[in-house]
Amino acid sequence: DEGLFSLEHKTTLNSIPGSVGIITSGEGAALRDIIHVLKRRSPFVNIIVRPARVQGTGAAEDISDGIMELSNNYNIDTIIIGRGGGSIEDLWAFNEEVLARTIFDCNTPIISAVGHETDYTIADFVADIRAATPSVAAELVCLSKDEIVQKIENIYNKLISIINDRINSENLKLENINTRINTLQPLNKISINKKILSHSYDTIIKIIKERLNNNNHHLIGYKK
Repeated sequence: DEGLFSLEHKTTLNSIPGSVGIITSGEGAALRDIIHVLKRRSPFVNIIVRPARVQGTGAAEDISDGIMELSNNYNIDTIIIGRGGGSIEDLWAFNEEVLARTIFDCNTPIISAVGHETDYTIADFVADIRAATPSVAAELVCLSKDEIVQKIENIYNKLISIINDRINSENLKLENINTRINTLQPLNKISINKKILSHSYDTIIKIIKERLNNNNHHLIGYKK
């Protein structure tokens, strides 16, 4: 009734985060899996681990404290919370109301990765994204280095195409004007052509700057 599960409250992830926070057991396989996948796919991402209890008394409160610590004290773009598989009792901390409300109130996007693919908890429904496993969470949290390179190449090719189209268009205009001024004196022709070329140059530079600014958001968080 309060809308904690509503899609309208979900926050979109930054596709190229600078820093990712991980809240899980410091000794569990889930942490190793997440770090392994992140370092393989997106080695430029800064990883901050906040170990927490993930089952038993006080686990929900500890995970909640971890969320608030990472969100308030670090420049974190996305937080992953989760653990490996287990019984319903083992996963129960992720069903606690205190954790659900902390996830909902957090301004940093959260991925919930609890248990195996078939396991669902209340945290999964409140989080901005539910990952089937911790490894899947590491794949969802950031584009891979290969995907980023491909995006850059696409932006570059699109920019070159726009510039070439504009140059061709300006050349056609120049040809049309030259046709109309063929009867003018040579010095007049030179003066007119200089003005036309200057205008074309300024136009092309303006297009390049606008295109780079419009596509700048695709590269946010990218580090070589």
